[in-house]
Amino acid sequence: MNALVVLAAILFIFMTLIGGKKGARSFFAIFLNFGMIIFVLFFMNDPNINPLFVTLIACAVISCINLFYINEVNIKTITAFLSSIITIVVLILFIVIITEKAMIQGFGEEEIEELSVFSLYIGVDFVKIGASVIIMSTIGAITDTAMAISSPMREIHYHHPAITKKDLFTAGLSIGKDILGTSANTLFFAFFGGYLALLIWFKDLSYSAGEIANSKIFSAEMITILCAGIGVTLVIPITSWITAFYLVKKSNNTETVE
Repeated sequence: MNALVVLAAILFIFMTLIGGKKGARSFFAIFLNFGMIIFVLFFMNDPNINPLFVTLIACAVISCINLFYINEVNIKTITAFLSSIITIVVLILFIVIITEKAMIQGFGEEEIEELSVFSLYIGVDFVKIGASVIIMSTIGAITDTAMAISSPMREIHYHHPAITKKDLFTAGLSIGKDILGTSANTLFFAFFGGYLALLIWFKDLSYSAGEIANSKIFSAEMITILCAGIGVTLVIPITSWITAFYLVKKSNNTETVE
């Protein structure tokens, strides 16, 4: 416990010194997001509530925390928020289909021994729960990418107010291409770093490459990584178009008023 407090204090000091007020808000946003996830878990245990609906609301709240609470309400955060929500809605429909077809919902055979003493007839839809888990795993990366595109696009428009919507959109795509590779690799190593113990377990069980690939746990993690990558990729053109449309339209309206 003391180690956790010390590490949290060090993180808070560094984030405050380097990021100032935004750094301090970013630190507290971590706990707000954590509290939101815990809050969502209570609703997901209720069979009468649709987990996907709860997940969509949770993603909207988390996006508000990551964007509006940390960076305040402005053009950059508004366009990033709209782009994130649109991407999440599209991704929900896609992930539900993939989760159902791949049959990754529920528990793997490696977990049965530990769960054998519990009843699995709890009345919840494991397909929707599995889809919700994947979506919640991608929301952070999606909002981060959306903000990373809308912010420089705002700067480009500020220094070149006469830029056309097409050129600004192209600039957004160019920015997205530069961060796409690093974002995808970050997701890949984040998930595999967290499940390194699982790979060691597979080795101890003497799994072949085919058995590992067909394992429900491994497949679920790979699908999560791929869906997160799809979400990060999809948010790039969406953010670029919404930001370009919003900035150019606002600029034209300002000129008309003047």
